Amino acid sequence: MANTDLDQMREHMLAAIDAAAGLDALDAVRVEALGKQGRVTQLLKTLGTMSADERQVEGPRIQGLRTAVADAIASRKETLERAALDARLAGETLDMTLPADAPLSGTIHPVSQVMDELAEIFADLGFAVATGPEIEDDWHNFSALNIPESHPARAMHDTFYFPDQPGGERKMLLRTHTSPVQIRTMLSQKPPIRIIAPGRTYRSDSDATHTPMFHQVEGLVIDKGITLGHLKWTLETFLKAFFERDDITLRLRPSYFPFTEPSAEVDVGYTWQKGKRVIGGSEGWMEVLGSGMVHPKVIAACGLDPDEWQGFAFGCGIDRLAMLKYGMDDLRAFFDGDIRWLKHYGFSALDVPTLSGGVGA
Repeated sequence: MANTDLDQMREHMLAAIDAAAGLDALDAVRVEALGKQGRVTQLLKTLGTMSADERQVEGPRIQGLRTAVADAIASRKETLERAALDARLAGETLDMTLPADAPLSGTIHPVSQVMDELAEIFADLGFAVATGPEIEDDWHNFSALNIPESHPARAMHDTFYFPDQPGGERKMLLRTHTSPVQIRTMLSQKPPIRIIAPGRTYRSDSDATHTPMFHQVEGLVIDKGITLGHLKWTLETFLKAFFERDDITLRLRPSYFPFTEPSAEVDVGYTWQKGKRVIGGSEGWMEVLGSGMVHPKVIAACGLDPDEWQGFAFGCGIDRLAMLKYGMDDLRAFFDGDIRWLKHYGFSALDVPTLSGGVGA
C-alpha cells in the first residue's frame, strides 16, 4: 500500500477516535479498525503474502499504524471514563445539612469515656495532659526511674523487648508503664510541673484481670515544698469526683516502688450492696492506686536538684477504673470487639463528661 494511502487511513481513524462522543461510539471505531475484520487487522494479514523484502518495508509501517490507533483509543477511553465519573459524582452529591434519617448508633468505648473523665477532673485541678512514644528505650523506661539492671521488672516474662540494635544502641521495648512520659516531661519542661499521662502500656500477662496491652494513667507533680499530704488530698479529690461520691475513704499502706520514696499503695473503701462491692464507705478495702514521693535519684536523673524540688507521683489502670465504676467483670471483654458488649456498656457519642453535669453522666 502506498504511503499516501496509509497516511490518509491514519488521519481518518484518528479523527474518528477524537470525534467519538461516548464509550459505545469509541468501541465501534475500535472494532472497525482493530477488530477481527478491522481494516488494520486486514492489512496485517497481507504481510504473510509478501516477499521478505516487501515485508521488511511494509511491516513497520503497518505496525506503526496499529500502535498509533491503539494508543489513541486508550487515551480517548481514559478521557471519556474520567468525564463519566465526574458527571456521576456531580449528580450524586449529598446535602450534609439535612437531618439524618437513621438514629445515631455510634458509641464511645468505656476506656475512651474514662480517659475523658480523667482529663476533665485533673484539668480542674490544674493538670495538663502529656503523651509520649509507646516504643521506648531502656533508659527512659527503667534506668531513669531508678530501676536497676537486676530488677525483676526488666525480666523477659514481663517486658516485650525488641531485637538488639546494631552499634550498641539502647535496647528498645514496648513501654511497661507511662512513667517514661514523666521523665520526658521533666527533661523538657522547667518546674513547676503538673501533668497526667494516660495511654497504652504493654506487659506479658493475660487473664481475667490482666491483658498484654492495657491502659494506664499516671500523675506527676514537681514543685517546691511538696509533701505526702498534697498527694493524699489530690487522690482523695480525684476519686470523689471520679466515682461521684462524697463518702470515699482512702487508706495508704506503705509499699515499695523503685521510683518513689516513701511509696504507698492506695486502697479505697467499699460497701456490700446486693452481694456486690460498691465503692464508698469502709466495710472493706480494695487496692486502686500506687503512689509515692518522687525518688531523689529520679529527680536528679532529669537534671533537677532534689534539695530544691520535690514531687509526688501516682498511677492506676484506666481499664480497672472503668470496671469498678461501671460494673464490668472481665477485662478481656474490653478488647474483644463485641458490638453487643459495646452497645451495653458504651456511651453516647454526644455525651461529654463535665464536672457540673457529672463526669459519668
